[in-house]
Order: sequence, then C-alpha cells, then structure tokens
Amino acid sequence: MKIVMLEPIGISETELETYAQKLEAAGHQFVAYQDRVEEEEEIIKRARTADIIIITNLPLSAEVIEACEQLKMISVAFTGVDHIDLEACKEQGVTVCNSSGYANQAVAELSYGLMISVMRELISCDRVTRAGGAGELVGNELAGKTLGIIGVGSIGTEVARLGAAFGCELLGYNRSESERTKELGLKYVELDELLAESDIVSLHLPLTEQTRGLIDQEKLALMNSDSILINVARGPIVDSEALAQALETGEIAGAGIDVFEMEPPIPEDHPLLNAPNTVVTPHVAYATEESFQKRARIVFNNIEAWLADEPQNLMI
Repeated sequence: MKIVMLEPIGISETELETYAQKLEAAGHQFVAYQDRVEEEEEIIKRARTADIIIITNLPLSAEVIEACEQLKMISVAFTGVDHIDLEACKEQGVTVCNSSGYANQAVAELSYGLMISVMRELISCDRVTRAGGAGELVGNELAGKTLGIIGVGSIGTEVARLGAAFGCELLGYNRSESERTKELGLKYVELDELLAESDIVSLHLPLTEQTRGLIDQEKLALMNSDSILINVARGPIVDSEALAQALETGEIAGAGIDVFEMEPPIPEDHPLLNAPNTVVTPHVAYATEESFQKRARIVFNNIEAWLADEPQNLMI
C-alpha cells in the first residue's frame, strides 16, 4: 500500500520516522509532506496514486476524492470530519476513520481557560497592568455557578468532571444520557431549560445539519443577562451575528470563542472581533503537545487496524 500524509500532524520528525519505519518494514510505501497546500490541483497531484491518505483538517472535496482512483482509506487526525465529502467517499468505497478521543483533555481544559478568562476579565486586566494602571476589575468565580453542557459526549463528559471539581452545578443536553455523568451530579434537561438556567453554556457538539445554526437569536434570548457562552465545538453551530448583537445589547455577559465559520485567519470585520467581553482564540482547543502525540498514535493505529481488516473509529 502507498500511504501519503498530506500535511503535518504536529509530531517531531523522530516520532514520525518511527511510525514510517514500522509501515515500511511491513512492505508499505510511506510519503510525508511537511507543508500544507489547499489548491485542489496540487492535492490531487500528491494523492492521486495513494491507497491511504492522512490529513488533519485539510478540506477534501468530491473532486479530489474522485480523482484519487486508488484511494481506499482516509485516516483523519481530527475528531470532526465535516471537511471531507463523505458522500463521495461512500460512492468511491473509501473508508474514513477519525481520531476520536485524542483531544478530550485539551479541549476541556481550554473550555475552562476561556471561562475563567471571560469571568475574571483577564484580557482587560492584562491591558490595564501593561498600561501602568491599578485598581480592581471585579470578576466572578466558577464555584456555585450552573454550568450547562450542550453535547455530553467524551469531551462534554470531561468538561463535566472538571466542572464538578470546580464546584459547579451541572446541567446537560444530549441525545442519550450517561450514568457516568449522572454520578458526577449532572442533570439532563431540555435545551431551552438548560439555556435559561445556566450561568455558563459550553458547546461540545459535532457539526451536522441538525446542529448548524442551533444557537441562534431565539436561543440566545433564552440566556440570562449575566450568563456567558463558550464555543470550542464548531463555528457554524452558533450564529455569530446574533451572538455579537446579544453581547452588544447586554442580553448575555460574555463569550469565549475558539471556532468560527471558517478556519483562521478570520476577517478583520468579523462581528465577534469587536464584541464586548469576548475572548477569541484561533481554533487551538485541541492543540497541545500531549494531544498531538495521542493523535498520532490513533492515526497510525487506525491504519494498522484497517490493514488487518479490523477497522476502528469508523465514520463511514
């Protein structure tokens, strides 16, 4: 099999070489590109003869997938796969496996980084201090607050665990209920009740046709004026224009946003860049050295499992 890694996956050359040698010892060809290109013509040129490709969040359109006539499997170094045309993969008989679980800890921890940054006004504190100012910027504590978790999967469960440690009251909205989260004290409620009762709303949903635009003007209006919204899931789940307006008018108190409608860099006129009490990060919730090492193990384990006819982490 010819295995082509189309973009870096965040590990050292030494670590990558270890994985490559194992595949090559088994008789496979391994090609790794350490630069990322998004021009479809160049992607096709690099991947046309591949049996297996590795990507992180590089978009793969139907045109690219159809042009790679030998393609049999995609190992995605990411949890979400909404950047891949899955219908084209189905039609071509291409297996797609994700790296579910690699960033549970990293994403959960950044969720709390954003919560604390917003609630304690850390950005403002930094600016005041650097400008030679003093005085108190009065914030809020996590302890005793009601934390509403929308999407109580693996990451949402880790967010619940950390929330319990901080002393938060926990609410959850999910298609199914987990006994593990109930043991943490999480109570499952309907979405509207969660929005109305939570001091902090944290999103941990995949992007689907059902979740696209889920948090719109109507849903934001259900939140309290002193509540905050955290989005480390997918940008299009939230209506950014509606969120910016809710922040401007004081319908909600603040927001921590790691994801947008597009991958950063985002336009300078994006509505959330000028919204008050908003902390933004450039889609880095998953990005730690530890998570990248976990991710690489999953990526190459997915390939080995598929080669052994025992596929895992199947998306299709």
